[in-house]
Amino acid sequence: MQPTQTNFENHWMPFTNNRAFRETPQMFARAEGVHYFTPEGNDVLDGSSGLFCTPAGHGRREIADAVHAQLMTLDYTPHFQRAAPVSFELATRLSQILPEGLDRVFFASSGSEAVDSAMKICLSYHRAKGEGQRNRFVSRNWGYHGVNLGGTSLAGMVNNRREFAGVTCDVVHMRHTWREDQRYTPGQPETGADLADDLEEICRNYGAETIAGVFVEPIAGSIGTIVPPKGYLERLRAIADKYGLLLIFDEVITGFGRTGSAFAAEEFAVTPDLMTMAKALTNGAVPMSAVATSAAIQETVFAAAGDTDRPELFHGYTYSAHPVACAAALAALDIYQGEKLFERSRALSPVFLDLIFGLRNLAQVTDLRGYGMMAGIQLKPAETPGLKGSQVQRALFDAGLHVKATGDALIVAPAFVSSQSELEQMADILRRVLGRTELH
Repeated sequence: MQPTQTNFENHWMPFTNNRAFRETPQMFARAEGVHYFTPEGNDVLDGSSGLFCTPAGHGRREIADAVHAQLMTLDYTPHFQRAAPVSFELATRLSQILPEGLDRVFFASSGSEAVDSAMKICLSYHRAKGEGQRNRFVSRNWGYHGVNLGGTSLAGMVNNRREFAGVTCDVVHMRHTWREDQRYTPGQPETGADLADDLEEICRNYGAETIAGVFVEPIAGSIGTIVPPKGYLERLRAIADKYGLLLIFDEVITGFGRTGSAFAAEEFAVTPDLMTMAKALTNGAVPMSAVATSAAIQETVFAAAGDTDRPELFHGYTYSAHPVACAAALAALDIYQGEKLFERSRALSPVFLDLIFGLRNLAQVTDLRGYGMMAGIQLKPAETPGLKGSQVQRALFDAGLHVKATGDALIVAPAFVSSQSELEQMADILRRVLGRTELH
């Protein structure tokens, strides 16, 4: 049933101009493969895997069947002092594809929850070591780490922080890694590794002994795919080790094959101390997220609890390790491995990036960036920041393509099951719309 004007008013939509939406709603009613369908039956290609969630495509029967079977067997169990076998099975399966040494998994329900959980694990770890004064974090300008209070504090996207500054945590921001001379650079820029030295400068200015950890997205996704310069992540790792900081990779977007490897940590050969994941963990079918860390960090926190009968970590959620989400994740992992989708992502990447970089010199394009199966298209700004992004996103929908827009950047991240023909169709729509000299 197509919603009426009246019932639009009851749902307060997230990250949406609700007033504009009510005037001209853009709706999806059905999805299959890499296609969405509107209530009117119009076909809209999914150029961003929903919100980077569905690399195996929409409507996967295997996941639906696994969810149904789990619902009829054990629909819910608390994971406070109780558990379900399926959660341990999932943790074990994940440990087999996680970067070496990250084999302890804490489950939550969203990327935002995973980030806040990782922050608390960092604080608990340092307190367990007798370094409770380490309660400050470092992140990056233009970074995105979800919208809970911890992630809002870490955020380097101004509008995500502006209205909530009074309740944020103590975070210091490094510079982002994009430079003017990197325009239209495919893959990792050759220069810019020195920007990692911001972390060392912060350690000197604020006192390394006050800093718990540094959060970065290996590829800054939500701002428009900012790829790290060669040597940058390696330098962060070295500085963190030098000063006893924990390095946390936020792989909510880059995890599960988006870079061509299971995780960007593997792709860039830099292993963090903690890593967050979500989105593609269940192929977007059921909300779920996780934090991975090492046995050494877990054992340090456990040891500090001593012999008392109390939780080692006073943290968790009602839906932590929800059995239905676990079943969906296990089915998604079966698909990724059985269909070799991470390998397919790597194989498709040159085709995809060639199509994206073929959009250079269009009227609305001022920069192109990309790595693996994700790319950023920077748009020529309008009179106010973000207006062009909104205009283009709506125009693309009308032309038959869904992509994510943040400010004046588009993020294109197709499913790994996309055919070359479907990728070419996406590029053709982008070319037609972005070639317009005027957009309204």
